[in-house]
Amino acid sequence: MKIILSLLLLTAVCLFWLTACTGIPKGAKPVGNFQVDRYLGTWYEIARLNHSFEKNLMQVTAVYTLNKNGTLKVVNSGYDIKKKKRKEAVGKAKFVGDKNVGQLKVSFLGPFYGSYNIIALDENYQYALVVGKDLSYLWILSRTTSLPDNVRNEYLQTASGLGYDTTALIWVDHNP
Repeated sequence: MKIILSLLLLTAVCLFWLTACTGIPKGAKPVGNFQVDRYLGTWYEIARLNHSFEKNLMQVTAVYTLNKNGTLKVVNSGYDIKKKKRKEAVGKAKFVGDKNVGQLKVSFLGPFYGSYNIIALDENYQYALVVGKDLSYLWILSRTTSLPDNVRNEYLQTASGLGYDTTALIWVDHNP
């Protein structure tokens, strides 16, 4: 009986650990009426909060393609300004629930996933505001290397209203 209880507890802990990186900040809501086919392609990172996996990166892009099984292939790349070379990470994304909702989980390391919540997206799929599971992760994306001031201000206001420290954003340089 102790072995069964231990196995159940271990399974519960492992499941919690594997899913603990998914979620959405309080007050944030993923976009509805999401059309994944329109989201596919290249996005330029305009701004982000600092984190280790993009340290020293500029000229950052994310390319999304649809896999046959309905998941997305994700290729993130950027130029490391310290090491003077391009870095690339290939991962996969899966919908957390309904495919018409912009809430996904992304993995670059096997079974370990992080939240990818699209909380703002213009009707033409040109600009996106993406957050992680908490106030540590935020990205502003664009189909081009620039962002109109009105979109920038709207996204900054949205992020600030959720509790993000927008003064800590890194504004990505896309000049070679």
